[in-house]
Amino acid sequence: MKGSLRLRLLAGTLAWLLLSIAIAGWGLRALFLDHIAQQLQAQLLLQLDQLTAAVEWGADGRPAVPPMAADPRLEQPLSGLYWQIDQLGDAPRMAVARSRSLWDQALSLPPAPEGYRGYRVLDLHDAQGHRLLAVARTLQLPDDAAPPLRLAVAGDRALLDEPLQGFTRMLLMALGMLAAGLALAVVLQLQLALRPLQLLRQQLAAVRGGASARLQGPFPRELQPLATEFNHVLAENADMVQRARTQAGNLAHAVHTPLSVLANAAAQAPGPLGTLVREQVESARRQVDYHLARARAAAAVRATGLATPVLEPVRALLRTMQQLHAARGLRFELAPQAQDAAFRGEPQDLYELLGNLIDNAGKWARSRVVVDVRREGGQLCFTVDDDGPGIPQAQRERMFERGVRLDERRPGAGLGLDIVRGLADTYGGSVQAGPSALGGACLRLHLPAAV
Repeated sequence: MKGSLRLRLLAGTLAWLLLSIAIAGWGLRALFLDHIAQQLQAQLLLQLDQLTAAVEWGADGRPAVPPMAADPRLEQPLSGLYWQIDQLGDAPRMAVARSRSLWDQALSLPPAPEGYRGYRVLDLHDAQGHRLLAVARTLQLPDDAAPPLRLAVAGDRALLDEPLQGFTRMLLMALGMLAAGLALAVVLQLQLALRPLQLLRQQLAAVRGGASARLQGPFPRELQPLATEFNHVLAENADMVQRARTQAGNLAHAVHTPLSVLANAAAQAPGPLGTLVREQVESARRQVDYHLARARAAAAVRATGLATPVLEPVRALLRTMQQLHAARGLRFELAPQAQDAAFRGEPQDLYELLGNLIDNAGKWARSRVVVDVRREGGQLCFTVDDDGPGIPQAQRERMFERGVRLDERRPGAGLGLDIVRGLADTYGGSVQAGPSALGGACLRLHLPAAV
């Protein structure tokens, strides 16, 4: 949750959405409950009006209610709908007349206020403790002997439960479908809103992998300034790397020229001094090549948009080594299953790396050197196998140290494999030595692959 913008937006939106729907559902239920309560009150008031119109004062000194077209529940015992008439005045009496639905019960009404006209809405409880909604009014019949009466009609609030429960079920279903639809809409909206960020990430991965030199593609107005600024940074970085390469080339030219002059002069001066100068010049040349290669590789690692196909350089190196070792009759072969891929780095660095490995294998091979290329995840694996005597396990790491030569009779200064390891480390790769299926040594070089 903490690391995902998508999850934070989704969780916040869904939480607010569910809270809003819950509040809306509670409000709608309360409005519906108030509505049906008003309907029940209107129904009770209608019954009260009918009762008021039907009541008479009987000759026996009691109120009489002749049969009238009323709700049949008034005749059904304990049906939940009741009416009752109380006698007020000097000799108050409770329930002097009541509906059959009250059976042997009576409604306990609060005292009637004096001089009150119209009707009152009351909340009552029956003998069983059920809540009742009642309407009551005071009535004075025209008979001289008739005392004031209080007429009341009451309904059990349980009559509201059934429609309320049905409405609640329908409301929950409707709100549930609404919540699911809105949640789906939120997920789709977030997917569409964050898609440009995914495109930006893919573009950045393509730049980092060497498939592209700059961010391309249409971006929303909110992201376009970011893409533009990033492209400016990439352009400035490419310019800086190019200047570094140019300066490194100029330095190499400036150093190699006097070294070549010294080498030519030493070649024309026989004797110990000439030999010493030639050796030191060659060592200085190799040291310059080594450090320039490291500097060039370090600049290439920070550069973007680099992608060097590998099979053609490998074939070119094999042809060169075939001619270089032609006197020994060696065969330099590319494995039939070699995969075509691209190296995320400079072509000259790839030539430097593979050239040293293949040349070293050619020095030790008896008749055959085989080079293979495989892609392993985000890296390229180059294997160089020879059918020579192999390398003892105790010396497989020592052979990559600077100046180390396992056999002093072999030509070289002992710097080639050290250059290979240094360049491989700079690119984030590695190089190891091991036994070969051909019977000799196998050198495995891992380098980053371009996308």
